[in-house]
Amino acid sequence: MMTKLNDLFNAFLRIAASSQKLGINLIRVAILIIFVWIGGLKFWNYEAEGIVPFVANSPFMSFFYNKPAPEYKEYKLKEGEFNESKHKWHEENNTYGFSHGLGILIMSIGILTFLGIFFPKIGLIGASLAIIMTIGTLSFLVTTPEVWVPNLGSGEYGFPLLSGAGRLVIKDTAIIAGALVVLSDSAKRILQMH
Repeated sequence: MMTKLNDLFNAFLRIAASSQKLGINLIRVAILIIFVWIGGLKFWNYEAEGIVPFVANSPFMSFFYNKPAPEYKEYKLKEGEFNESKHKWHEENNTYGFSHGLGILIMSIGILTFLGIFFPKIGLIGASLAIIMTIGTLSFLVTTPEVWVPNLGSGEYGFPLLSGAGRLVIKDTAIIAGALVVLSDSAKRILQMH
């Protein structure tokens, strides 16, 4: 009985050990799905309005907007809400124009990373860009006040209590790890070709 269990366990280990290539390609597919979906959402007003606190507070991106932080706080909209005067403010701020450009960039990175399955040099570029982008996203944990639960009287606020916005950002730690694995795989395949 023990020998049979040991044989089954060893068979499982052999299958698991041989699945690395599949796992790496599934990371590429996951990055494609996440980046194309999230990038595509950047063409919807609610998503463009939702990223304003991140962009407005970022020392690396705030120049894309026409209005200074924290003026945006007066013009925040709930997801799906429409208010003519707030919408006009977002048009003047370049909220929608920046979001559309960002969406194209994000979708392109996802596609380039995915294409690494077939073309390692293209995948290397995509994975490098994915790493750079996720470092930028993770910087929001330092630059955006809205990533932490605010002090509204409960006594539960600030670090390490992530708000909804903070929970959205922290997931990029997994994306950067996956992008690094894909980068390594692409580099190894390029070296093998030479």
